[in-house]
Amino acid sequence: MTKSHSVWKPGQDMIENAQVTRLAHALECADYDELYALSLADPQRYWDGVNAFCGIRWRKPYTGYADFSRGPEFPDWFPGGQLNWTDTLLGHADREPERPAVTGVTESGETEVLNYGELRERVQRFAGGLKDRGISRGDRIGFLMENGIAATVTFLAISYVGAIAVPLFSGFGSDAILARLQSCDVDALIVSTGFERRGKFVATKGTITAVRAALPPQTAIIQKLSPAGPQEIWHGAVNWDDLAASEPLAEPEVMESSDPFMLIYTSGTTGKPKGTVHTHGSFPIKIAHDAAVHFNVSRDVVYCWPADMGWIAGALVLTAALSHGAHLICYDGAPDYPDWGRMGHLIEDHAITHFGSAPTLIRGLAANQDVSTTADMSSVELLITAGESIAPEHFTWFQDHIGPGNTPVINYTGGSEVSGALLSSVVTRPIPSGCFNARSPGIAVDVTDANGRSVTGEVGELVVREPFVGMTQSFWHDDTRYLETYWASISDIWVHGDLAVRDTEGNYVLVGRSDDTLKVAGKRVGPAEVEEIVVEIEGVREVAVIGVDDPVKGQAIAVFLTLRGSASEGLATAVGARIRERLGKPFSPKAIYVVADLPKTRSSKIMRRVVRSIYSGQPAGDISSLVNPEAIDAIRQVLDGQKVIQGV
Repeated sequence: MTKSHSVWKPGQDMIENAQVTRLAHALECADYDELYALSLADPQRYWDGVNAFCGIRWRKPYTGYADFSRGPEFPDWFPGGQLNWTDTLLGHADREPERPAVTGVTESGETEVLNYGELRERVQRFAGGLKDRGISRGDRIGFLMENGIAATVTFLAISYVGAIAVPLFSGFGSDAILARLQSCDVDALIVSTGFERRGKFVATKGTITAVRAALPPQTAIIQKLSPAGPQEIWHGAVNWDDLAASEPLAEPEVMESSDPFMLIYTSGTTGKPKGTVHTHGSFPIKIAHDAAVHFNVSRDVVYCWPADMGWIAGALVLTAALSHGAHLICYDGAPDYPDWGRMGHLIEDHAITHFGSAPTLIRGLAANQDVSTTADMSSVELLITAGESIAPEHFTWFQDHIGPGNTPVINYTGGSEVSGALLSSVVTRPIPSGCFNARSPGIAVDVTDANGRSVTGEVGELVVREPFVGMTQSFWHDDTRYLETYWASISDIWVHGDLAVRDTEGNYVLVGRSDDTLKVAGKRVGPAEVEEIVVEIEGVREVAVIGVDDPVKGQAIAVFLTLRGSASEGLATAVGARIRERLGKPFSPKAIYVVADLPKTRSSKIMRRVVRSIYSGQPAGDISSLVNPEAIDAIRQVLDGQKVIQGV
């Protein structure tokens, strides 16, 4: 990586008044470098300071920063402490009950506002309804709802009663939902009847009917009626609104710091989705920390980062805003409907100060600049981007065009497994285009070679050398897979799976995944999940799925097939339709190739790495383990001839 050009520099006023500066001074540190050094050298003092600065409410004080008696892979954060993480958020109602807490905006323009007093009452009432239905501490609750006030209330109420939320992406098909719900033996499913997209109602009934047929009959279904859809309660379901009218539950369930409150499923390169386990005393504290340190969030902020509640970003956005008493703006709808000016007018209408966006959306906004920049966005003070790598030109465009101009853009990367940031930026340092200007405090991030030796100026593995607040407790009931995924590559080091470059100035750039995981429009899916669906189609013999560059999604899916006998008419089109049906429209493949053979090892493992290298025009690399190296030339011939059905 060449020396970075700093495209944004903070003024002295920004540096002096930033939340991260206030935290540094509270801990008697002169600047960010001292703060970061303290966070590693004396984590007890650092996290004591963070808990005080962020106003984390503990019902019983913790006795230490961490207990590592089970080893670095299985830390117990803030042992002895008891809390319910929702206390910190809802506690703002004690001090300023009339302050705006959450505004929900639908695609059709309907708007509802709750202040902190109303938010607490709504959460307590829905929690009372859950309790009356027998939902309690430790129960797993599937959660598929559009972003908005009802989803915010539901998510907080699940934790309030001590249950465990299992968020589900609204674009998932029945197979993807079932894989997650069955993995954790879900006790109940809370689901909306549908949502608006581009002026049309997208119903969930068909998908949920298929899911219910495969779940145990005792699984409770709680249904939230959408105003835009049919006003019918499904057979055997409970009306969400009835629970929301229950007697309020005055006090939350008091939990141990290590008790789970959320399972976020993420996909790997093989096997079923992995259930990352997040606890009351880890994820919420890490996100409250990051909101102050990286996003500069305070009570005066109006915060909007449109995100599906089914991914880590949904919980992250909610927690980042409400933990500091800020005003959260939730938008449910297509970001380009009725045109690409929708996000700009959302900013203008609600005087949004902090706006977050995935690079996919930024690319769309930039490509439609004549429309996307027509609104008055002078209220914007800070921008955030996360979810995938972003090109410097789109980073700079975002900085210069969304907001008053020359607005700081905070690049942020972590993931479902780590809660918040490993790398990010802070507003007290220059921010190079497309880069991260800081390691997140408390996280011993490094870039290393395959043997764990630090490297600078060259591509290496992004690793963490010490356990850290926010890391998943493990995978749900699968310690072995958790250890294999993050701790087996380099002894006693967390290997995150990203490739990165660190320059001599301490800036970082991500350059891709070191495994096969696909990241389509910021959403991860394992190639095995897609392949298992495709191979069920009659006539398909073998499948390899890879991620390919896409100007809109960042990465898209390409499918390589071998067939049994001659290809049947319309088979490739059927493959695309099947993937959309089972996983959801966002995962629709960009291209499908029919090839004579796929490269395999002697154990019959298909080498996706080799397929990906051939597709990108790179050398195939080490092929000594292949039993059929001739498959490489066969694939090249197909690619050269472009025998592909595009846009399926």
